[in-house]
Amino acid sequence: MITATPTPAALGWQHHHILSLADFSAEDFQTVLTTAASFEGVLSRRTKKVPTLQGRVVTTMFFEASTRTRSSFELAAKRLSADILNFAPGTSSLSKGETILDTAKTYLAMGTDIMVIRHGQAGVPQAIAAEMDRLGTGVRILNAGDGQHEHPSQGLLDLYALCTTFSAEAPNLADLKGKKIAIVGDILHSRVARSNLWALTAAGASVHLAGPPTLVPTEFLDYFGDDRPITLHWQLEPALERADFVMTLRLQHERMAQHLLPSIREYHQQFGITRDRLAGCNPGVRVLHPGPTNRGVELSSDVMDDPALSLVSRQVTSGIAVRMALLYLIGGNLP
Repeated sequence: MITATPTPAALGWQHHHILSLADFSAEDFQTVLTTAASFEGVLSRRTKKVPTLQGRVVTTMFFEASTRTRSSFELAAKRLSADILNFAPGTSSLSKGETILDTAKTYLAMGTDIMVIRHGQAGVPQAIAAEMDRLGTGVRILNAGDGQHEHPSQGLLDLYALCTTFSAEAPNLADLKGKKIAIVGDILHSRVARSNLWALTAAGASVHLAGPPTLVPTEFLDYFGDDRPITLHWQLEPALERADFVMTLRLQHERMAQHLLPSIREYHQQFGITRDRLAGCNPGVRVLHPGPTNRGVELSSDVMDDPALSLVSRQVTSGIAVRMALLYLIGGNLP
């Protein structure tokens, strides 16, 4: 029962905002896992709603298109009994010259307690959080993806999906220690990859990045420093060798227009994940993809649709419980 869930303060939670997983300790990651597992128990009940955030207002401010993330956050907020405000940039006053910060202050004036923000430019959620703090509002900010910076909730739901393969009811960060995890694709432009790297290396996993040199440059590793167990490959086979998990990333077609790839067909031939290529991984290997997936490009359909191999559906399902946990952790101790 949710009444038995400890308060965020009792769990040792210190974050008012969730902007980057670089800010998380191993204890923070474990707190998210444990809290998400408790909410997954709620979601398995006939009545899938709890009064945890009753009377609170959650505003989803998505300045770029999203299906999975936005829907997942909205459903998570509803399951916590929050009231929801939706921001649509196409019909907003932004088209009349209003600034992003003034838009955020408008929703503040409507009584918003938590803002879930997604923007194509890196740093926008951080700027809004800084302004809310400067004004002393107490409003919490949750980064739902900003430019090529991070996507914290996706990194956390991926972490949860991985850990629940070892224990569905009691996911433990320590279970990933020493596991080999390959991340394949457009690493350079991926905010998902950055968030996953912070989470997976904090867990003690050995992370191997694979992709074309134009999409996995050596300079990328400078972002994380020398103390993280990250290895870079420009060929797929060494990254997959004895891997326990393989995470593929969406290949954005505009990369071809930027001449970063010769062709989609050649990319699949060199880096597409197929059943045959998974033969070099450890027995029991599982495959992830944050979606949306280009079938037959990053991942073959027979792998994606095989429940013995694919965690893709599990990632989507996990997203609701994890995002409930995040909203609870930052909103459960609001004054």
